[in-house]
Amino acid sequence: MNLTSKSSRIAFSLENRIFVALLQTADTLGQQAEQLLKAAGLTGAQYNVLRILRGAEPAGLPCRGIGDRMISHDPDMTRLLDRMEKRGLITRERQTDDRRVVKTRITRQALSLLKTLDQPVRDLHKRQFRHMSATRLKIFFDLLEEARVRKPA
Repeated sequence: MNLTSKSSRIAFSLENRIFVALLQTADTLGQQAEQLLKAAGLTGAQYNVLRILRGAEPAGLPCRGIGDRMISHDPDMTRLLDRMEKRGLITRERQTDDRRVVKTRITRQALSLLKTLDQPVRDLHKRQFRHMSATRLKIFFDLLEEARVRKPA
């Protein structure tokens, strides 16, 4: 039996096709971003941490606060932060008022690195979506937000 024949194909729902298309799109766009970041010596997760910490300056954030803001969940946040600290991208300091809390802050070196990446990342995103009109981009964004923050069933 030919498994690729039309009669043996499973009819996937529109929702299933949308889900797969979202994953494929996210992967394609993400790979392009990863290539840009790789040239700067960063992974996507490291870049995400640095952006989060830049936004939390000067107070910094505990590990859990970073994890809660990550775009993609990283099951080993501590190890990721260990590697970043060894590279001089972040500092971590145990708090004197609550010894259980370790605050993570971005270093000047990492702030400088982010600054050099800001425009290239903006340019990449412009290129990734240049084929879509501003109106369609707004609709696309609204639909993605609606799917992401849907109310529980």
